[in-house]
Amino acid sequence: MRLRFLASKRRRAEQFTVVVRNVPHVSGRSAVDSVEQFFQTNHPNTYLCQQAVYNANTFAKLVRKRDRLQNWLDYNQLKFERHPDKRPTQNKGFLGLWGERVDSIEYFKQQMKHLEKNMALERQKILKDSKSILPVSFVSFNSRWGAAVCAQTQQSKNPTLWLTNWAPEPRDIYWRNLAIPFMSLTVRKLIISVSVFALVFFYMIPIAFVQSLANLEGLEKVAPFLRPVIEL
Repeated sequence: MRLRFLASKRRRAEQFTVVVRNVPHVSGRSAVDSVEQFFQTNHPNTYLCQQAVYNANTFAKLVRKRDRLQNWLDYNQLKFERHPDKRPTQNKGFLGLWGERVDSIEYFKQQMKHLEKNMALERQKILKDSKSILPVSFVSFNSRWGAAVCAQTQQSKNPTLWLTNWAPEPRDIYWRNLAIPFMSLTVRKLIISVSVFALVFFYMIPIAFVQSLANLEGLEKVAPFLRPVIEL
């Protein structure tokens, strides 16, 4: 019944894809070539294709900045449509508090044009620079069985290399974290675990003390001078 249920479900890309992390660096070979050769050798019958991951955090910042400028441009255009007799203006200085007075619509259009040029340059820089390729890749297979075998088995003698897991949906991925090295991520998890344990452990001390004062007998032992008040 389970097999029939899985077979009847609508096929999704993540059912055929695994995410591979900590791809080892090989001198004279890019991460893309390493992944391609590794899976063609170890999964020749089920391997389909792979998609490398690029460190595009700088490009992502430019995209967010462009979105903010686009929102301001849309706002000023709507403002002008409501009051066509008066074009919106603003100061070019910090937060629009001082500086030269300019037309807001033209100002944001120029800012958008300049930013799009920077985005095009940054995109070309990312694609041409081999160092921008992260040791992470999304590998797709021609069957769900092939993806399951890869996701649930160890791929290398070294347990810290060629780490495979089921690929989440794109909207569930925090892309910035893909640039964090595996060992750094492990150390961060350890630090967080120790911090949580210390917080819970040391937080119990004041909680236990306050709890001891929650009844009158304990309060009388801790603060004998309050006995007349307690006996009222």
